[in-house]
Amino acid sequence: MRQRTGDHAAVRQAVESDIPELVRLRATLFENLGGEFFSPASGDDDWLDTLAVVLKEQLTADAVRILVVDGGSGLAACGIGTIEQRLPGPHLRNGRIGQVIGVITHPEYRRLGHSRSVMRGLLGWFRESDVTRVDLYASSEGEPLYRELGFTDHPDPSLYWRP
Repeated sequence: MRQRTGDHAAVRQAVESDIPELVRLRATLFENLGGEFFSPASGDDDWLDTLAVVLKEQLTADAVRILVVDGGSGLAACGIGTIEQRLPGPHLRNGRIGQVIGVITHPEYRRLGHSRSVMRGLLGWFRESDVTRVDLYASSEGEPLYRELGFTDHPDPSLYWRP
């Protein structure tokens, strides 16, 4: 039986050899989200190859942080943070916005504190990077954790466009 690790899960930065596992976890994320937007019926798996290429490029980017927790065989959890430089304004003093992308824990390792540990690592990186605001999209399962960490409802309406 696994014991809860709380905030003590060993979080580390991802390395190139983690890419196959990162791809696996990201695919699991979209399987869990479901719906036509995240798992289109006509979708194929060619995006996984593209994902592996982009992850390899992003591993060394200054504006990206990919954190992972090791499991017994492969990765137990991962989370990605990015920083975007936008124009400063009264609501965004330096224009630096963080985005949390795809925090996912493999089902076998859930409820052990891995996502919390990854999130604390990402939030620490955002603080060190002088980010003014951090955005994320939360699943219903993840929302309680994010609210506990201080996330609140976003004041801006959200829309999207696909060319």
